[in-house]
Amino acid sequence: MQNRPEKRKILVTGASRGIGAAITRRLLAKGSQVIGVARDFTGWPEGQPQLETFSLDLADLDGLPHQLGEIARLHPELDGLVLNAGSGQFGSLEQFSYRQIREMVETNLLQHIFIARALIPRLKRLGYGDLIIIGSEAALTGGRKGAVYSACKFALRGLAQSLREECSQSGVRVSLINPGMVDTPFYDNLDFAPGEAPENHLRAEDVANAVEMVLQAHPGTVFDEININPLKKVIRFKK
Repeated sequence: MQNRPEKRKILVTGASRGIGAAITRRLLAKGSQVIGVARDFTGWPEGQPQLETFSLDLADLDGLPHQLGEIARLHPELDGLVLNAGSGQFGSLEQFSYRQIREMVETNLLQHIFIARALIPRLKRLGYGDLIIIGSEAALTGGRKGAVYSACKFALRGLAQSLREECSQSGVRVSLINPGMVDTPFYDNLDFAPGEAPENHLRAEDVANAVEMVLQAHPGTVFDEININPLKKVIRFKK
């Protein structure tokens, strides 16, 4: 097992908003270089030499392998991946068209698998590195009107568990973080949101704390799975 460098270079997906933005800011504050991937970085401050952004549509699976190959070519010293990007749609299964179901699976599952497929071999060759998957409480218990979303998150949990076994001999750590409801723009276009009281929702910074803990752990220590939730679960329905 090789020693990790003090300064890490880490790719974060969904880096422009919400949880991904909080993780990106935390990593930059700790001196890491960040490769941020998202659709749109409008509004992010310029002049951040430790941050390089790539505006990609991760749901474009046909073009994704080439784009990931380009990132890998430009950043051969990449030694960490935080797979965070995703979106949520909720309703009874029959409310979704077949096309919507496919798009949800592409966005919430397949693009994560594609990124892991493209970049994990490089971590294995380095002999160290971290793959952190941001999952969801929906990976632990299925809920009403969440069949497709939960199916994707359950599948991500299986992916993390399998890659954990596959990568450990190469010195690569794999961790899954499952947050409960987090107060972010994730809920902007949904008809519900977490309660407004501080004990009713997590903050994006709470998830960033967990990511920091995973990355700073002793190289021989792996946090296989972390579940974090607000003290009191309250769902607020919008009018």
